[in-house]
Amino acid sequence: MENDVAALLARHTEALALFTDRVHSVQADQWDDPTPCTDWSVRDLVNHLTGEQLWVPDLVSDGATIEDIGDSYDGDVLGRNPRATWDAAARAARKAFAAEGALEQTVELSYGETPAVAYCAQMITDAVVHTWDLSRAIGADERLPDVLVHFALDEVTPYAAGLSKSGLFAAPIEPPPGDSPQTRLLALLGRRA
Repeated sequence: MENDVAALLARHTEALALFTDRVHSVQADQWDDPTPCTDWSVRDLVNHLTGEQLWVPDLVSDGATIEDIGDSYDGDVLGRNPRATWDAAARAARKAFAAEGALEQTVELSYGETPAVAYCAQMITDAVVHTWDLSRAIGADERLPDVLVHFALDEVTPYAAGLSKSGLFAAPIEPPPGDSPQTRLLALLGRRA
């Protein structure tokens, strides 16, 4: 279990570092540019992932519930300095998951009680896929590290088909023949590489 936790935390750190790199690559005139995420600009995408990180300390460290947090992170959380806001949120999320015993507990998510390890795995996958979205939007390198692609693919494959029912994800698409693991991951989540 200890090795599993260390590996999970390593993937989490790597995924956040990858997204951080892309956030710091956004040019001043790109914040309003479109992304592969329908109806989201670059700023909306970064805001979404930043908001997700802001939830982590409340849920994991403080044991808060969805009702406790309410609409605290609705709307624009980026303020005037999106990069600094992202950096602070990512650091706080990383610290919360890395705290002793944090991944041994249960957190309350919108769909019910969830092991913190599963929550962390979902957050890793979201960061990995949204790194690709942000990369495509700003013209950065779209190649994702193999270790993160394989992690995300293993994580999302069992439930990818049901994600589109939530209205938050596009339906899976058929990947091209001879596809790569990254292409399969993106196709599962309705993205064309």
